[in-house]
Amino acid sequence: MTFIRDRQFYRFSAYGFLKNLRFFEPFIILYFREAGFSFLDIGILFAIREISTVLLEVPTGLVADIGGRKISMIFSMAAYIVSFLTFFFFPSYAAAAGAMVLFACGEAFRTGTHKAMILEYLKITGQEKWKPDYYGATRAASKLGSALNALVAAALVFITGSFRYIFLAAAFPCLINMMNLASYPHNLNGTDIKESHVRPGIKDTLKHFVSIFRDHDARLGIINSAVFDGFFKVTKEYLQPVLKAMAIGLPILTALTLDRRTAIVIGFVYFVLFLAASTASRYSGKFSRRIKGVVHSINITWIICFSMLIVAGAFGGLSLYVVTIGAYLVLFILQNIRRPLCVTYISDKVPHRVMASGLSVESLVKTLAMTILAPAFGYIADIAGVGITVAAAGVLMGFLYLPLRLGEPGQESASAL
Repeated sequence: MTFIRDRQFYRFSAYGFLKNLRFFEPFIILYFREAGFSFLDIGILFAIREISTVLLEVPTGLVADIGGRKISMIFSMAAYIVSFLTFFFFPSYAAAAGAMVLFACGEAFRTGTHKAMILEYLKITGQEKWKPDYYGATRAASKLGSALNALVAAALVFITGSFRYIFLAAAFPCLINMMNLASYPHNLNGTDIKESHVRPGIKDTLKHFVSIFRDHDARLGIINSAVFDGFFKVTKEYLQPVLKAMAIGLPILTALTLDRRTAIVIGFVYFVLFLAASTASRYSGKFSRRIKGVVHSINITWIICFSMLIVAGAFGGLSLYVVTIGAYLVLFILQNIRRPLCVTYISDKVPHRVMASGLSVESLVKTLAMTILAPAFGYIADIAGVGITVAAAGVLMGFLYLPLRLGEPGQESASAL
């Protein structure tokens, strides 16, 4: 017995699939580097994006209050489209900063909202016990989108010989997703739910923010999940310069330009990474049941992942790129096993009526973590190189394990957070 794969399940899956057709993602660091930006410049751009996301959380929450979840999600897609067109038509640092703010607007409109819609649907249909399996299956569809994304992006770069056109192409899946979101049933919109809207207004947001963090398990679960994802999202981008260096040293495809060789290598590697991630996400629930439950699974994946960062950085610094790619493969697999489990853990600790607020708080903490980590790692990369930066990130994650470790059921966590 398992969850129901009805029409709405496929709409949820289509949303994730289309959302992850962001053709610029496998090449964004290389695009910025080609434009002459240093790693610190790039880190600052990412920090601008994350800070803007934080500042826009409350205004976009008010829009969601007034118009509901669906209109919030549609606005998100519209903001993404304008951001991508800005990157395409105005290739300068100032324009990139503006495009990052627009992208942040898209992120702020959707953070926590779609997950809350899924959880609401599971409650309505009596399928709450299948949360890790259901969310894992929809997330698997999004990672299939990422896998296809890598191949299409590589083809676009290969054909055009430029990184710019991938931004223009990324606007089209957003248009299709707007139509998909508009077809969601009205009972998921949130505007007629008596208990809570998608996100509360300013006063209620602060009230719920404080109440969530007063609960030790909820607080620790949110910080654990957010910090882990912050490390993963920042360090995964450093795979791109590694793959470019690998493409330079390949004894094949030498008749092609460097950008085209890089496109082939990156497209193939990212396709494999995201295909593995999709499979991993689908089996997240089964993984937790075999590894002593959700909490133990979350803890063990943290240990393995910081170890893999150290391995990836150390061997990347030694130009042993195959080992580095293998370590990143493990990272992608475990992060996508872990994510549905973290959503399940948080949803079990946060009251249902403030679920969207709880998931938005998690997104907020992750954003703050990335705001700090992205420029810091960029500065280190400029001085010491990518390998040392990734290894240092792994060491820092290792130090954070004990304070952020989740307590097993029936046990008190050692964390003072």
